[in-house]
Amino acid sequence: MSKITVTVLDTTGIQDYVFSSNRLRENIGASYLVSQATKEWAETALQDLGKELKQKVHIPTRDSLHEIHIGNENVAGEIVYAGGGNTVLLFANAEYAKCFTQILSTRVLQEAPGLNIVAVHHQEFELGKGEFKKTLNQLLEKDLAKKKRERVASAPLLGLGVTATCQSTQLPAVNTSEKYVDTDEEDIYLISRESEAKLKAVPKANQRLIEKFAGTFDPEIYDFPRRTDYLGRAEGESSYVAIVHADGNGMGNRFQKCGKGKSDRDAIIEMRKLSFSVEDAGINALRKVVKIIHQSIENGELIGEISQISLKKSKNGKYYLPFRPLVYGGDDVIFVCEGRLGLELAAIYLREFEEQKDIEGQPLNLTARAGICVVKTHYPFARAYQLVEELYGTAKKFIKEERERLKDFLEDSDNYYCSSIDWHFAASGVIGSLSEIRQREYEVSSGNMIMRPIRIKEHDEDDDQWRTWSNFINVVKHFNGYFDDIEGNEPWKDRRNKVIALREILRQGSDKTKQFMLAYGIKKLPNFPKDDLPKSGWFEKRCGYFDAIEAMDFYIGLKEDNNEHL
Repeated sequence: MSKITVTVLDTTGIQDYVFSSNRLRENIGASYLVSQATKEWAETALQDLGKELKQKVHIPTRDSLHEIHIGNENVAGEIVYAGGGNTVLLFANAEYAKCFTQILSTRVLQEAPGLNIVAVHHQEFELGKGEFKKTLNQLLEKDLAKKKRERVASAPLLGLGVTATCQSTQLPAVNTSEKYVDTDEEDIYLISRESEAKLKAVPKANQRLIEKFAGTFDPEIYDFPRRTDYLGRAEGESSYVAIVHADGNGMGNRFQKCGKGKSDRDAIIEMRKLSFSVEDAGINALRKVVKIIHQSIENGELIGEISQISLKKSKNGKYYLPFRPLVYGGDDVIFVCEGRLGLELAAIYLREFEEQKDIEGQPLNLTARAGICVVKTHYPFARAYQLVEELYGTAKKFIKEERERLKDFLEDSDNYYCSSIDWHFAASGVIGSLSEIRQREYEVSSGNMIMRPIRIKEHDEDDDQWRTWSNFINVVKHFNGYFDDIEGNEPWKDRRNKVIALREILRQGSDKTKQFMLAYGIKKLPNFPKDDLPKSGWFEKRCGYFDAIEAMDFYIGLKEDNNEHL
């Protein structure tokens, strides 16, 4: 078989590009452009290359996953897969690969200014000798990482002293936002080429979103919001937005191992199957989230187990859903929602993600971690997202701790993952890094005030687990008076002052908490699997109740037949 070239595409600085603005409209457009660059635009660039060369190209669909055309006469190139954060292509020779990169780069520069893509090529590769996986893994692990490190940072051309600047990017302004926003409700501001490109993309992004979630809600009645104020902000009651980032566990390793030891042809087919399956998994889990939201709405109110949210209404009479996906289609998902829904929707997504099957109907055995930051509605997105990144980093670290703790129960502890979640409520803003905040606000002489990060699901054979979602939500509901009709529970309903007093005394340790409970006639705190916790509030230098008390005003459970917490 003739020599071919392997090409890998990736983007850099995605988070900075998407969250450089505090305007949801620009975030929406930016995320859409990122998804286009390595998917639809890459496909179009490959088709344009074929037309230019008057040769065939192959873009695999679900019906043509098993077809491999590269190496045949008159075939310029084909896509291996687009997923796991990368796009992988094969070309008949190096010149075709470079020409493709030029076509794609030109479009990115023209239609998505400010977005950076990276391309690496491996030339003189012979398909069919069983070396494809080895070659590809080298590109992903070494060459791509090296290219990103050595890439010369873009230096945008700044304006003169008399040039007005864009309010979002601080680059020279080229226009105003007037024709891209609802001028009746939004301020008009100066925009750069980058911001203008993002705003231009919003209608297409919204149409794509509606198509992806068709069947989960009635588009004649509901719509996805384009402003954070439309997420369900209640004047004088709640004015918070939650930013959620969920990322699949071990997906990089999974793609690297996929097809290992198989023929080049079988390896390509297996990677395509995995790519399509993971893309479906993320979308299907999000679709379930939207369905549950939709089922919880009655007469313009989202009815929760503890409280409710009044939906905002557009000028055309549609209700805005209190939820908006920004990055989706794969294991890497970012969405924003009304602040009180952040924890609940993140947990629903993680549970549903675990239940997904591949395109052949077999369990995918996926897990993910999520970070959630709840901030004031108009708090800078870029700063809030920085904290989100740190949060899903601590959730990832927690998985390693669980792996070590459970090693006696695991057959293959090195490859064990569980879905985990971590969060922060920045009610008064964010000062410092996550580690600084937690050391300053949650470390006391008795130990750690928080139990988070926590697991989403319990391990079947582990009797020592207590840092779980079900235990956390059980305590939140008890303190909110949700279970007061059940015999034997402490009556916490309408006793907020007692709960606040408990929060302060917990800081002083288990002995003071016991004295407080005795003085107030509290026999025990809400149940935990560990007996010490209901008696003293503490276990192994960790407090089990502070997180729940802090979350009382930031949690609304959603009722749904299959949405069980307890």
